[in-house]
Amino acid sequence: MAEKVRHILGISGGKDSSALAIFMRDKVQDIEYFFCDTGVELEETYDYLHKLEKYLGKPIVRLSAEKDFDWWLVRNNYFLPSQRMRWCTVNLKLEPLEKFVGKDKAISYVGIRYDEQGRKGYQNPKADITSVFPFVDHKIDKQGVMKILEEAGLGLPEYYKWRSRSGCFFCFFQRRMEWVGLYERHPDLFKRAMAYEKSDPVTGKRFTWIAGESLEELVQPERMAEIKRKHETELERELKSKSNRPLVEVLSSVLDHEDDQLPCQICNL
Repeated sequence: MAEKVRHILGISGGKDSSALAIFMRDKVQDIEYFFCDTGVELEETYDYLHKLEKYLGKPIVRLSAEKDFDWWLVRNNYFLPSQRMRWCTVNLKLEPLEKFVGKDKAISYVGIRYDEQGRKGYQNPKADITSVFPFVDHKIDKQGVMKILEEAGLGLPEYYKWRSRSGCFFCFFQRRMEWVGLYERHPDLFKRAMAYEKSDPVTGKRFTWIAGESLEELVQPERMAEIKRKHETELERELKSKSNRPLVEVLSSVLDHEDDQLPCQICNL
């Protein structure tokens, strides 16, 4: 008898993985949907997952690490995660995923689009997981993803009005304008993010989410006004140059001018 292979699809709460879940719903029997829940996601993400579950007609399994972010922060000597040290992804997302799969063989369906096929899916030689890319195979790009979400009646998560990626509310991949959006829409979460920033009184070294700038400095009235002016200028320029694109695409392009670093796919597809 052939060895059973599990079919799994990770959902981040972002547009691409959500559209892929919809796309694959009737194509693979017994597909398992999962969400790596760090416990520090935006409320909009959880709301969208509930809507998606109703459409899919089956639960999205929540995977959680045994220890929370605060525990791992102490373990990492209060070094905040960064682009060079993504310990949050490893400890809060990848390890729960590997525990979920265990020793089983699995095919992982990844929401990398046809227009970004240079990116790679999750790979770990210790886990018997093979990544496949249905959107690449079917030549589905960003517009195709938007069409899938619209036809399903789901649209985009609410956070796309001010943020271009899913992930923790304090994700270090956020651009400055996205931090401003968090400050204005979720001041309580912004304060929690601020509380994680520290300064070493001996060395003067600062542990901040943004290199060279603390969140306290970022939301000073003059600095925040400067960030907003720059954002509005870029937004107007982008709208004039490509007026027929959806606003969410324009917003993403504008934010990319500030930061073109790509986050881990398991967090932000």
